[in-house]
Amino acid sequence: MDVEVEEVAKLLFPDGIPETWKDNNEVSNYIIQLASCGVEKLGKEGAHLREERAAILDQTKDLAYTNYKTFIHTADCSKTIHNDFTSVESHLEGLSSRLPSLRTRVDTFLATSRSLTQSRHLTSLTLTKHTQLLEILELPQLMDTCVRNGYYEEALEILAYVRRLEKKHTDIPIIVGIVTEVQAGTRLMLSQLLAQLRSPLALPQCLKVIGLLRRLDVFSEPELRLKFLQARDSWFNGILKGIPKDDAYQHIIKVVEASRVHLFDVVTQYRAIFTDDDTRFTLADPDVNEQAIFHGWVLLKVNQFLELVEKDLERGVGTNLEAVLAQCMFFGQSFSRIGADFRNLLIPLFQKAALLQCEKNIRTANIKFDETLSSFSLMEAQQFSKSTYIAETQDKTRPPLTLMEFPPLAHYLNGLVATFNTLRQCCPVATLSSVISLIHKSLTKVVGAMVELHRLESSGFTTREEVAFQRMCSVLANDLLPHINKCLRLLYPLPQISHITGIPVPQLQRDNFGQLDLAELLAPLEHLLPKKEETFSAEIYLHDQLIQSDPKSELSTTVEASTLISETNPQPLVTSVEDNQPEQVINIETQETVIDSESSDSNLEVTLTGSDENTNIIVEQEDTIEQKESATEQEEVQELHGTTGDHVPEILVPVSETGRDDDASSQPNICLDQQ
Repeated sequence: MDVEVEEVAKLLFPDGIPETWKDNNEVSNYIIQLASCGVEKLGKEGAHLREERAAILDQTKDLAYTNYKTFIHTADCSKTIHNDFTSVESHLEGLSSRLPSLRTRVDTFLATSRSLTQSRHLTSLTLTKHTQLLEILELPQLMDTCVRNGYYEEALEILAYVRRLEKKHTDIPIIVGIVTEVQAGTRLMLSQLLAQLRSPLALPQCLKVIGLLRRLDVFSEPELRLKFLQARDSWFNGILKGIPKDDAYQHIIKVVEASRVHLFDVVTQYRAIFTDDDTRFTLADPDVNEQAIFHGWVLLKVNQFLELVEKDLERGVGTNLEAVLAQCMFFGQSFSRIGADFRNLLIPLFQKAALLQCEKNIRTANIKFDETLSSFSLMEAQQFSKSTYIAETQDKTRPPLTLMEFPPLAHYLNGLVATFNTLRQCCPVATLSSVISLIHKSLTKVVGAMVELHRLESSGFTTREEVAFQRMCSVLANDLLPHINKCLRLLYPLPQISHITGIPVPQLQRDNFGQLDLAELLAPLEHLLPKKEETFSAEIYLHDQLIQSDPKSELSTTVEASTLISETNPQPLVTSVEDNQPEQVINIETQETVIDSESSDSNLEVTLTGSDENTNIIVEQEDTIEQKESATEQEEVQELHGTTGDHVPEILVPVSETGRDDDASSQPNICLDQQ
């Protein structure tokens, strides 16, 4: 209502307008109409309203009378509608209580419908991409097929594609599963490639396999080098394990051959695959020395080879030590081309093996001597005539035939000769002192056994047995020991020792270097050796002019000094050029000394006259003597170490008919050991 209308309404209704009329527009219009009327019309308005009310009541009564049935029906309808509205209201209240759950279900339905819609969309998309998806799903199976059939290039392409898929779709479970299965195929491929490295492979195959391993990107560069060396080492060890170990010689020869061929191949393959020069231009780990990996492996294989050689040499290779040494040295020489020359490490091994074989043979010789001596009777000893020994001087390496009288000494010398023949195949100069020590100990036992034999049985000796025993001692002192010294000189030539030590050959001869100490060895037998008194006289010729002569000479034979010395003393006569002092010739039997006269421009001829023989010695000029002795030394070395490969001959021992032992095995070997 307007303000004016409200003021008029307050005048008409002092108690206030009912609330229901305030918003009624008809009330507002009627008040406005009243406000526009005059006083006269306002006075008549009350009567007019009463008349109009009465008229409306009459019309209402007439309407009710006329349409009472309608009113009754309307009342019934209103009641029914009221009841219906009451029911609707109750149902609406129930519906209102159920609307939240309905809303929840509708939301769920909407979400499900959306999911179904998306699934349908994905299904439709999957159907359109069926071929591509099938190829992706078959990648693990295809990877396994390629790996098992050896199609490694295709397998690497599959692996690269799967790795790209993994980077793009790490959140897709099926892609994660495919990657896992493909990685299993990758591990199978890796194991197959490493297995190929453990089998015989040529260089092209090695390059291909290492290239595939690099493309797998599983190992770093140092790890790849280690894996390559480990795999090739495993294959090489398998070859070595397959070599039969029944025969030590065959085993070591095959080990050397296999090591030389296969290790050199592995080294060649490694150097062709891994070039150390390229590491300077790559992003290699500065804390890893890749070159040390290869050097350490080579050192390991050399040490393992030396251990195998040492074990086989300890088992014994018989007379094939020289062949084994040659093969090992050839192997070391081939390794020198890769900077791994280990030949100097072989020397102690073969030196030890030679000494062990020498010690074994010498021990066997001592055992044979003891066995033969225990069954030998001095009554069996038969002295041979001098004509029997004519052939003895034809070969300087032939043992004295006087040893044939005494089988124990002959058997013992045969054992030593067998030792020398074995030792000469591999005879390092460094073994000289050890060999002399072993022989000295062995001879000490021999001399001790003879002294013990004399001590126990001398009281029952007959005159013949006593003479035979003295002759046996004399043969030991004058024939056996000098011949052993001669063999030692041939085994260890003085020029070779001089070249190594730097000591002049004359000095080595004066010091009796590399020879047995005969005086020390014969000291226990000194009282048992036969005593011989011999007188000597000297005839000295200067330019064919007699200077001094002895009328008691019974026999005069002129020979060269070197020949006489080689027969009477294992050390040849050499006149020193440095001090120009005269040399001495010592007769072993009489210990008398003959001193050469000084001569610088002429030859001196000295005749030694004894009770058994008379010998002329031609002492030449100092330089001529040294030249001849050097030539003699070379001939003697060639006789022992010559290209013909002849052994030092053993002595022929006659089989005694009166021997007490009839067993053929107890008799010495009467055959010469020749190749």
